[in-house]
Amino acid sequence: MLEISWQDFEKVELQVGTILSAEEFPEARRPAYKLTIDFGNKLGIKRSSARITDLYKCEDLVGKQIVAVVNFPPKQVGPFISECLVTGFVQEDASVVLAVPDKPANNGSRLA
Repeated sequence: MLEISWQDFEKVELQVGTILSAEEFPEARRPAYKLTIDFGNKLGIKRSSARITDLYKCEDLVGKQIVAVVNFPPKQVGPFISECLVTGFVQEDASVVLAVPDKPANNGSRLA
């Protein structure tokens, strides 16, 4: 495991957001969804390509709060621009369990 300094960790901006919409992303090389996420007044709306199709359906994601890295540069994923990285835990079967707050949190709240 690579050890990082506290200063390195402080550079990562992890914020909570609420998924506004989720749709299939058939152009992706690996199965993924296109998500639109509300991060509150300061950051606003961002989009993300997320490989979470094994455990989640589009209709179950709308309204769900997630934790995402919001200070990566935009990344081209096929014909789509992903503006943040939705976080989760990779299981032995390669499925991803989303990292979520266990109680409602204000959109844009930073992980402390």
